[in-house]
Amino acid sequence: MHIKSVEAWWVRVPIATANQHRSDFGQVTTFDAAILRIETGSGIVGWGEGKNAAGSAGTYGALVHMLNHEVGPQLIGRDARDITDIWDTLYNGVRQHSARASGHAMPQLSRRGISMAAISAVDLALWDILGKSLGVPVWRLLGGRKAERMPAYASGGWAGAEGIGEQLLGYVAKGGFKAVKMRVGAMDGAPHVSAARVMAARAALGPDVELMVDAHGTFTAADARRFARLTEDANLAWFEEPVIGDDKAGMAEVRAAATVPIAAGESETTRFDFRDLALLRAADIFQPDLGFCGGITEAMRISAIASAFNLRLAPHLWAGAPAFHAGLHVCAASPASFIVEYSLGANPMLHDLVEEKVDVKDGTIAIPDRPGLGITVSEPFLMAHAVKG
Repeated sequence: MHIKSVEAWWVRVPIATANQHRSDFGQVTTFDAAILRIETGSGIVGWGEGKNAAGSAGTYGALVHMLNHEVGPQLIGRDARDITDIWDTLYNGVRQHSARASGHAMPQLSRRGISMAAISAVDLALWDILGKSLGVPVWRLLGGRKAERMPAYASGGWAGAEGIGEQLLGYVAKGGFKAVKMRVGAMDGAPHVSAARVMAARAALGPDVELMVDAHGTFTAADARRFARLTEDANLAWFEEPVIGDDKAGMAEVRAAATVPIAAGESETTRFDFRDLALLRAADIFQPDLGFCGGITEAMRISAIASAFNLRLAPHLWAGAPAFHAGLHVCAASPASFIVEYSLGANPMLHDLVEEKVDVKDGTIAIPDRPGLGITVSEPFLMAHAVKG
């Protein structure tokens, strides 16, 4: 079970023009991610994913270089089953021995950003290896699953006021979804424009379909409060990332002023960021991204914080196959989870990178019961779209 090889690629998959959308991130022309392959001496392969951008909004050269030339060499020869100790080693850096002996974190200075994306990718791959080595799905290793299927919401919603209702109703029809999410914020230019789109969506959906909104952190606290007031009659299920993650005090102001639940966390890393959200009473729903927050190991710690503060967990699953499926396993095992995100935007990194298809039925998604993460990566597809870092 010792690690023999570590290899990462910047995988960049084009999206057909007809399937592209535009948001505050611009025109999404590709789906990009850092995909990691770890192989043990016994031939078991684990797959991970690290994220530092949304779709084609960023590049992955630096993250992939870090995985191949800085992180990877530290892993060679390590026992792949020592997941927590490897996590702490990468997080604490040169002070790993002192941190291990003292029993508390002593992270290196670069404890956020692509450092955490790299740790996340490694962590996912190691859990995948552990599950495969034991012949069980990851959720079994996390304490078991609470359901064979989880409720899901369809995530997308970029159309203008004249078309948003039709777009979201198309999501409902496509997978029997009983909940949908749309984008608001900077892409609209002003709170009242976003509010008009939301009210049009609610009128089309009727009262029985849950409606969430996601501002991608593009409102100021003042404009987020205005938007919340303008949409009070829309009965929103949640208001996601009303302000940037760096303005947690502002997010707390929005939560205190609004009647809609606040969801946040896709831009946050580690349990420490989520602890701050909880202590500031800034969010009702935690949304860690498994390719950025610190992987499965850290997501379960974040889940514990959510449970301790009587908050809920709904991971950010706009991701490639490794991070998406990791999120399913966390949701299956977490007592705080209640719904999973399913992208209705073009996502070849989810649907084409692996052989398995996501089992969507009647607004629910099946939790994989295959060993490890439950995915089989198509290496020919990966290599056809890979940029070696």
